[in-house]
Amino acid sequence: MDLHLRGKRVLITGASKGIGAAAAEAFAEEGAHIRLAARNVEKMQALADSLRSRHQVDVTIHATDLRNAEDLAALAAASSDIDILVNNAGDIPGGTLDKVDEPTWRHAWELKVFGFINLTRLVYAQMKARGGGIIVNDIGAAGEKFDANYICGSAGNAALMAFTRALGGKSLKDNIRVVGINPGPVATDRYLTRMQAQAKAQLGDESRYRELEKNLPLGRAAKPREIADLMAFLASDRAGYTSGVIYTVDGGYSAGFSS
Repeated sequence: MDLHLRGKRVLITGASKGIGAAAAEAFAEEGAHIRLAARNVEKMQALADSLRSRHQVDVTIHATDLRNAEDLAALAAASSDIDILVNNAGDIPGGTLDKVDEPTWRHAWELKVFGFINLTRLVYAQMKARGGGIIVNDIGAAGEKFDANYICGSAGNAALMAFTRALGGKSLKDNIRVVGINPGPVATDRYLTRMQAQAKAQLGDESRYRELEKNLPLGRAAKPREIADLMAFLASDRAGYTSGVIYTVDGGYSAGFSS
């Protein structure tokens, strides 16, 4: 299926690894030109070189800390021509209410919650002035299946779900679509590190982490590309009547999956 994304301009945050890097690959395969934003310049440069050589698209990297207002403003100004924004950056720690102190909570939300909101505020205004665009928010299934052991993430994701629905519910009047994706467990480096730590603590051997996945749908986490491909579809005109909604990609787990 041709997604009609050739020549489109896409900005992806948190783009140095994981779902962000997979999204860059998916959009580049469709012929879109890519802007990568993250703090790790070395990883972004390697990804950019690979995308250029394999897909013959333009790729620009932006060393950006989304917690920093000046960095956000500079990123938005440099990306004033984009057609698609993928908000993806985020690293909210686990823990119960008594374990996540206020500085940790605020630090996490500055990136995942306010980073999404503040960049969207800037980019939305530019898209509106240019005549339209698409914003895809990579949120997380903990925002709908609440977890007291991930309370900071559950609350932050729930806030971004409300933000996405509220903004996307009226955004078509500006010819802008706003959609969200709620991934469940995804096999990123961060996920692997967490699972290995759990396996070492519970089973005495970090290499046995796959045993802890047996109750997941299909006995595995989602692949980053399975999330990225949905991002590309939702950002395409194939989904042109879609706004203000959030798609959950967790193998049915939050809908009541049981082993």
